[in-house]
Amino acid sequence: MTTATRERPAAQSTAPRRAGIIDCDVHPGPRTNDEIKAHMPLPFRNRWNGGGRGFFGNPVHGARLDSKPPSGGGPGTDPEFLRKQLIDEYGIAHAVLLPRAFCNHHPDPDFGTAIAAAYNDWLAETWLGAYNADGAFKGSITVAHQDPQAAAREIERWAGHPHFVQVMTDSGARAPFGQRQYYPIYEACAKHNLPFAIHPGTDGMGINSQPSPGYPTHYIEWHTCLSLAFQAHLVSFLTEGVFEKFPNFKVVLVEGGVAWLPGLLWRLDAEWKALRTEVPWVKQRPSAYLRDHVRLSSQPLERPDDDKELLQLLAMMDAEHVLMFASDYPHWDFDSPARAFPKLPEAMRQRIFETNAREWYRL
Repeated sequence: MTTATRERPAAQSTAPRRAGIIDCDVHPGPRTNDEIKAHMPLPFRNRWNGGGRGFFGNPVHGARLDSKPPSGGGPGTDPEFLRKQLIDEYGIAHAVLLPRAFCNHHPDPDFGTAIAAAYNDWLAETWLGAYNADGAFKGSITVAHQDPQAAAREIERWAGHPHFVQVMTDSGARAPFGQRQYYPIYEACAKHNLPFAIHPGTDGMGINSQPSPGYPTHYIEWHTCLSLAFQAHLVSFLTEGVFEKFPNFKVVLVEGGVAWLPGLLWRLDAEWKALRTEVPWVKQRPSAYLRDHVRLSSQPLERPDDDKELLQLLAMMDAEHVLMFASDYPHWDFDSPARAFPKLPEAMRQRIFETNAREWYRL
């Protein structure tokens, strides 16, 4: 069976422009599963009992110890408490919300699509609707990439909503994201100028491949190696010529680390010089596509003991133009805006904490 295309509710934004930090990775959640089930058609409503990434769970604690709302519910489920701990405390102009639907590992693509659509309906109704009078919250359209055509229809359903600013999916997949089966998603993203955000999740789960050679033993090993899928997806985008085929297409690599970027691009540029006859559609050095087509979020920021070395790393990766601040609230490895970076040159600080995201998301 296939899931029917649903109409979305109309929404308008009348909130004034907000100034301040833009946090590009904030995770809201439903208070209960029933909030999601209410938007899910049968028979999927009866089959869904919540998401999760499987057996690699944090053995200590998965969220900030102080992030559970006094009103009850899990971390990230109370908008007023989130505002107190994040928006108000740090002067956040906009929090870009990435719900964790975990819809991309199901072998039944209709089930995955139904989960994604339900999360989008819920997010639009609550965090982007009833909880968002001032426009501080901006959202991500969740898609199930098992069915790229259905994912493209879901993008069409929400494109034009004033508070959805990007499309998002998990890094877990059956193939690198540059391959052509995913093109309907990228065509829809480019058509509506919506960046395509990739977030860790569902790697090695269900139908998806594990990016390491086999499964790690411990959470610490799994969490350290989260960047492997991101590196593979980025090389695939570049060598498959996705940015030449879709000149308006943009990618955000969220929570996949940053320190690996310079070395990976140096290696790929060197390979391209010798092997570019294999990929003639890659018309310039792979690294040359980054500034126009790719952004990375800052959390987790691999930080050496010497802050001077961190500043050198930021310069090597062109952080002033490709890095966007993210806190990863309310997770255990939350990065406070007050402590995430050493003293940066003012121009770089302004771009990382606000300008890059404002330009990327047209805020």
